[in-house]
Amino acid sequence: MTQLDIVEKVAMAFSAGTILVGIVGLGIVEILAGQPYGAAPVTNDAGEVVATPAVDPAVRTGLVILGLVVLFGLGLYRMVGTGTVGTDVRREATAD
Repeated sequence: MTQLDIVEKVAMAFSAGTILVGIVGLGIVEILAGQPYGAAPVTNDAGEVVATPAVDPAVRTGLVILGLVVLFGLGLYRMVGTGTVGTDVRREATAD
């Protein structure tokens, strides 16, 4: 098992925070704001917009994508930094 350095801890915290804010936090804001819950504006029969979402869906999507991009970057950082991917280090120990 390897120890995480400060860059990895910051990247994981930032990506988890942006994904959670984008999905859970802004989802709660949408629920508290009331109807409509969908991403598209609600129109009447004449085609006039009568209701829009409280938070722009592009903002929510952007936060989630940003978190995923940071996680991808963290994966690349770990691959370049260690030089190995998914290898187990086994050490022999002598029995008493």
